[in-house]
Amino acid sequence: MKKISILIPCYNEQENVVPMSEAITNLFEAELAQYDYELVFIDNDSKDNTRPLLREICAKNRHIKAIFNAKNFGQFNSPYYGILQTTGDCTISMVCDFQDPIELIPQYIREWENGYKIVIGIKKSSKENPIMYKLRGTYYKIIKKFSNVEQIEHFTGSGLYDREFVEVLRNLKDPTPFLRGIVAELGYRRKEIPYEQPQRRAGKTHNSFYTLYDAAMLSFTSYTKIGLRLATFMGIGIGILSAVMGIAYLVMKLLYWERFVAGMAPMLIGIFFLGSIQLFFLGFMGEYILSINQRIMNRPLVIEEERLNFEDGCRGKEDV
Repeated sequence: MKKISILIPCYNEQENVVPMSEAITNLFEAELAQYDYELVFIDNDSKDNTRPLLREICAKNRHIKAIFNAKNFGQFNSPYYGILQTTGDCTISMVCDFQDPIELIPQYIREWENGYKIVIGIKKSSKENPIMYKLRGTYYKIIKKFSNVEQIEHFTGSGLYDREFVEVLRNLKDPTPFLRGIVAELGYRRKEIPYEQPQRRAGKTHNSFYTLYDAAMLSFTSYTKIGLRLATFMGIGIGILSAVMGIAYLVMKLLYWERFVAGMAPMLIGIFFLGSIQLFFLGFMGEYILSINQRIMNRPLVIEEERLNFEDGCRGKEDV
């Protein structure tokens, strides 16, 4: 009997962990009874009642497992590490707030049985804020245009990953993994399934400007060179323009010494303009340096505090 692993990352999801566990359990009992399954929750240091509820769930059902992180390790490390801890023939990653419809699970498995090693969900529409959805779409198009690696539009990470691909993930030595980019760059032939993203079932979104910016910069610095190239080309262009203007200014002053009186305004405008360009690109280059620094430090993805219902107790090599 094939075993399906379902990974559910969670953070402050006390309203959703019980309904999610019940929905997936009922799905396997009713529609997917021919498969064995494990449901793995990885909690990223929730501050509400999520962990006590997970303890109750795990005590009632040995198919349900839980990993409690020692602290919040971010929106990318925790799900990635959770995938590495699954033991099924394939792993399906879904969010806890029901914005990845559980109806996708049978579709994922069906395409997996047809031979696809990777089956992913693609948001073709969303019931979220329409402005946010448009901004996300614009961002995906920009990354796709400037990236030297294939990028997948409106892919959030929800999908099925065959055990062979999970082994690829285990062998990567990336302390800041961006799963969406890894699937596009290193993944097998894949099947894409369109769906409409519903609203959160309950609770508040944990996305903020900082988390969205962090995701954008991780993708941008990992899979594009446009920031550094733009800084180089604009630096060369502005340098040439400044040299030409400087020569022109010197010539005008030598030829028309008496009549040529230049005030401070042009000089100040030039200084402020060049200074702002330099500061902008210093910050841009800093994002690339930050990304390099995080990878060089090679810290563990996650430090576990506790795990429930893992009989073998094994951990990935990324954990300490």
